[in-house]
Amino acid sequence: MTVPRTIGIIGAISFIVGTIIGSGIFISPKGVAEGSGSVAFSLCSWAICGIISMLAALCYAEMGCVIKASGADYAFLDAAFGSVLSFIFSWCWAMLLKPASMATLSLTCAQYILTPLFNDGCGDVPEDLKKILATFVLLTLIAINIYSVALAARIQIIFTAAKLLALVIIIIGGIVKLCQGFTENLATGFDGTETSPGVIALGFYSGMFAYDGWNAANFIMEEIKNPERNLPLSIIIGLPLVIVVYVMTNVSYFTVLSMDDLMASPAVAITWAERVIPTVAWIIPIFVAMSTFGSANGSLFATGRLLFVTARNDHMPEVFGMVHVETFSPVPASILLIILAIVFALSGNINSLVNFISFIKWIFYGINMISLIIFRYSKKYKDLPRPVKSISRCFYNSICKLRSPNNQWIKIKVVILM
Repeated sequence: MTVPRTIGIIGAISFIVGTIIGSGIFISPKGVAEGSGSVAFSLCSWAICGIISMLAALCYAEMGCVIKASGADYAFLDAAFGSVLSFIFSWCWAMLLKPASMATLSLTCAQYILTPLFNDGCGDVPEDLKKILATFVLLTLIAINIYSVALAARIQIIFTAAKLLALVIIIIGGIVKLCQGFTENLATGFDGTETSPGVIALGFYSGMFAYDGWNAANFIMEEIKNPERNLPLSIIIGLPLVIVVYVMTNVSYFTVLSMDDLMASPAVAITWAERVIPTVAWIIPIFVAMSTFGSANGSLFATGRLLFVTARNDHMPEVFGMVHVETFSPVPASILLIILAIVFALSGNINSLVNFISFIKWIFYGINMISLIIFRYSKKYKDLPRPVKSISRCFYNSICKLRSPNNQWIKIKVVILM
């Protein structure tokens, strides 16, 4: 069955931004700071991780315009290497990593919803209560995604706006503090910069975790209107927006938190709020909960389509390739994901599993970069249209027209853009 294209450019951007900006921006600053050692290098690390994610996303956009099936990594691996590798990927990604990720997001959402209710000095949030609320969050997500694809997209847009509003509050608060002269932490610059490659790599790993989700739009390729235009455009708009938001958010953190303060904080955003907006600090946990809910919604929406495509290729039971006759939502696939996510959430001990699968995930990302080379130079795919490459060529042609003839300068541009 062909799925109708109902997601426009705003929806695609929202899925990218909404899936990336989740719990990562509130969890990763501590890991990035530990791997950087200094304020300046920490900010540079956030920007570098964003640029790497954007370049990877553009590579995926080119592959997405060649392989126009939903499923992103799965579809690319299947086309480039055959069914064995794509089969392994689909089971690792859909049956382990994504359900564990949704469980983590739902538990984080529950944690931040319940924290204000237990902020009386009498103890932490009871684990059982947190797991019950996390299960309710997951059941709410499946109900939304089964009821209507359009509703899931609208909710994603709304929660994307909400989480951006939360980050705008942090950014504006930081700007106000900068104007008031709170620059002593930023003035430390590169003092104390970490020099161990292993520690720096761990910092970058935390930063890349916060940017995870940059390939979200590729999973819903078949449902994006005019994907040749809207897919790369959503990446070109969405990823720089995330980079700016992340860097400015960390600048705001450093206006009131030193490196030691940031690394000692169990929840950086709440610590920031208690120092900058103490009278309304309670709004930050609410916004974090909304952020994680939106990320879990985007993850369920995208991964359900991965299972849908996998089943169509006989790598999963046929039932998971079925969609609702009215809403066109992959109901069986979504239900399976939620069941697995609830199991992970109730177990409550998923950190080691998530870390292991994250390592495997980046192996698959690297393999897909090889897929791009195959799609460019193999006889089967090399002559297919590539709107993303056409964009770079058009940009190069405009440079030639605007500049005076200087062959050496133009050749350098060719290397960069092509």
